[in-house]
Order: sequence, then C-alpha cells, then structure tokens
Amino acid sequence: MKTTTVAIGSQAERRAQAYLESHDFRLIKANFHSRSGEIDLIMIKDCTVVFVEVRYRNDTFRGTPVESITPHKVRRIIRTAEYFLLIYPQFGDMDFRFDVISITDKLEWIKNAFTLDR
Repeated sequence: MKTTTVAIGSQAERRAQAYLESHDFRLIKANFHSRSGEIDLIMIKDCTVVFVEVRYRNDTFRGTPVESITPHKVRRIIRTAEYFLLIYPQFGDMDFRFDVISITDKLEWIKNAFTLDR
C-alpha cells in the first residue's frame, strides 16, 4: 500500500509535536487554517506562543526542508499567525516567535527561523 503525501505530512507533524512536548511545550492548535494559509502547530511554553512550520523531505536532492520555505510561504504563515492572534485575544499580550522543525533522517529544530521583518 502506498503512503500518501498527506499521511507522511501528518506523521511528520505528530513527530514534531511529540518532540516539542518532550521539551515542555503544550499544543494550542494543530493545522490552524485561515484564508491566508495554514500553520502546522501552535504551541505554548512560558508565556511564549510558538508558530511552528514542519517540513519533511525523505532526501535532500532538491534541497533541505528549510530551503523549501519560500518568502511567499513565510508571508502566508505570518498573516495566518496575525489572524490567530486576532481571533484568540487571550494570546495577544504574549511573546511569540516562528520556529521550523526540519525532518529528514534526523529532526532539526530551528528557533526564530524567521521574523516579521523578513
């Protein structure tokens, strides 16, 4: 049976979530959608909301997972995060950041992978 791209992506997101939870993060939302896009994981720890993009590649022939994040994708994530903070005002006064979990044969966690001014 062939594994679908969606199933592989979901598995990568579950792996990333478990990894962050092992570092005392708590899940707020998974696969949060807006008209602008989607954020894979929204986690919280110590009054910091972390918007997490999970990228998986089974090989790096076409580049690393991080290299697959385009400026357009960054803008979509930022707009979706702004929407999240608008509809969940209880998180509006907290610090926030954008992290990337890159998964190939290993998992790499990139904190502050991009900022609002990128």
